[in-house]
Amino acid sequence: MLAANRANWDARVPIHLTGYDLASLRSGGARLAPFELAEMGPIAGRRIAHLQCHLGTDTIDLARRDAVVRALDFSEAAVHAARELAVDCAVDIEYVHGDVYDSVELLGAGSTDIVYTGKGSLCWLPDLAQWAQAAAGLLRPGGFLYLVEFHPLFIAAADAQPGAGLSTDFPYLSTGTAFRFDDGGTYEGEGRRIVDPASAVSFEWSHDLGEVVSALAAAGFRIRTLTEHALSPWQRWPEQQALEGHSGWWHWEREGFPLPAVYSVRAEWDPIH
Repeated sequence: MLAANRANWDARVPIHLTGYDLASLRSGGARLAPFELAEMGPIAGRRIAHLQCHLGTDTIDLARRDAVVRALDFSEAAVHAARELAVDCAVDIEYVHGDVYDSVELLGAGSTDIVYTGKGSLCWLPDLAQWAQAAAGLLRPGGFLYLVEFHPLFIAAADAQPGAGLSTDFPYLSTGTAFRFDDGGTYEGEGRRIVDPASAVSFEWSHDLGEVVSALAAAGFRIRTLTEHALSPWQRWPEQQALEGHSGWWHWEREGFPLPAVYSVRAEWDPIH
């Protein structure tokens, strides 16, 4: 399954390079939401490891704020594209090709002040306990993980919504089993579809908030904040309104009520306690 996902993400790269509003990024546009910057606090001079970075758009924003950033992704094509994009944006970032479960070996134990990840990352991982242990292994004492991930309700919601209420296509709660997708669809770029059937198949796993928080706690993290946000870095439905003054983020609401599109977790690592 993971090999199929790697081939799938390699095939997504040329499609995604036609989207993501990369022209805005190259001209200095921000990618991080205001709430991310507020919850992380000052990052200038901090050592940040960005796990599952894909094209590195968020990575570039972190580096522009004077953080010392390294980034990891399992797609060799994505790492190559991310390196080229960093050159275009004149930022110094070390990109590493490898699996997130091997991140301690690849990036170094205790080498990081902040582990940054999310925005569609966890659904590609079958084992969150192993993921949380890897994140803990990267951090120095007193460092923290900052996760911004799509909310289970946002993921469970159906692509086609009724005029009233909320329709779902997927479970809210973790199932422990993989969902197989064969259509080659993706969320960004021209066409939004992989045409090669050899790389069109992908597998995803559902993870509810309880599973995520429990995995972090079991790995020795202290949960400092868990916050739900009615904002999404993906305009999934045309009726989602853009966040004023900040490109790349959209509000999510139904019938006038805001709904959680992402959640953020700040979890501190202190092995002494």
